[in-house]
Amino acid sequence: MAAPPQDSHASHNGLQQRPSAHKSSPYPPQVVAETKEAFKKHAVRVANQAHQHETFLNKIKYSLGVLSFGTFCFLLGSRPQDIPFLYCLFFIIVAPMRWIYYRFKKWHYYLLDFCYYANAIFITMLLFFPNNEKLFMVCFSFSEGPLAWALIVWRCSLVFSSFDKIVSVLIHLLPGTVFFIIRWWDPTTFLHHAVEEIGPWPAWPVANNQASQWMWLFVVPLLAYCVWQALYFLIVEGLRRQRLLNDPEVMTSYRELKRKAERANNIWWRLSGLMGEERRVYMYAVIQAVFTVATMALTVLLFKSYRLHTWFEGKQEAEFNGGILAEEAGVDGFDKEPVCSLCRRPSVENIAQSMLFLEGMQAE
Repeated sequence: MAAPPQDSHASHNGLQQRPSAHKSSPYPPQVVAETKEAFKKHAVRVANQAHQHETFLNKIKYSLGVLSFGTFCFLLGSRPQDIPFLYCLFFIIVAPMRWIYYRFKKWHYYLLDFCYYANAIFITMLLFFPNNEKLFMVCFSFSEGPLAWALIVWRCSLVFSSFDKIVSVLIHLLPGTVFFIIRWWDPTTFLHHAVEEIGPWPAWPVANNQASQWMWLFVVPLLAYCVWQALYFLIVEGLRRQRLLNDPEVMTSYRELKRKAERANNIWWRLSGLMGEERRVYMYAVIQAVFTVATMALTVLLFKSYRLHTWFEGKQEAEFNGGILAEEAGVDGFDKEPVCSLCRRPSVENIAQSMLFLEGMQAE
């Protein structure tokens, strides 16, 4: 005859459902209590040591980040003409490192994003065509348009204790600083024009023709953006579509944006669903295109006005977002109680809870 079904609740509490014949525990209560106390003390000691080690590393990373930022600010004031070369060196070193790291994390499709496409064009212009005025204007539009505004939209955070976040900010922030310097501060570029052409502030290139400004600051950059968008869809939605469908852990910008928007249930989530769930990725592309058109149009005003451009450079919100993130994550609270990185609860409490089996043994 088949055995009667076992109650599911009872199966999860096997220690309480044992037959009465086995109620007497083979472990002396005093031994169980001492063992439990020893485990708890050891857990507290291990958690505190791990917390101290992590705190020390965070302080080192934070100190190095602040030192590097201070050095950059010093160079920005004393040797602004060297900042473009520093940016080129930074990107040439960081890009391969980020590929290796992102490949391991299954984030490597992020490297197909527009910011990396634009940065590759920036490096090409600075190293091989530094005196090409038209290419400079295209790069100016990219750097002070979509890339600069992406700092706000994507909430890039300048957190000195996180190397990945620092790199993400600099990839978007440094190009604008570089082209601001070349446009207004670099004395080597002013030699191409007579003094009377320069105006109240030195500026390179001199482009007084409205049609030329809109052509090279808006139309041509927009065409270059369309080329990137077509290549992106060809790779992500065409050549690699099946690979992405088979592995949901592989992240792309659209997957990340969809996850965040769905969780927040904000206006972007509702707008992207206007054409249905299956076409949501195409709606994201439309929204991004509108964003790109709007931000590129604003670069024409920045190109004309030194005051407006200076104000815009000072209004970047990366530091503000970093302060918010530091407050939320406890980066500024180095002396807080040890916290489990998985569930964000005190790690000592978690380890102590894992000793409940000892209580069950004592209760037997």
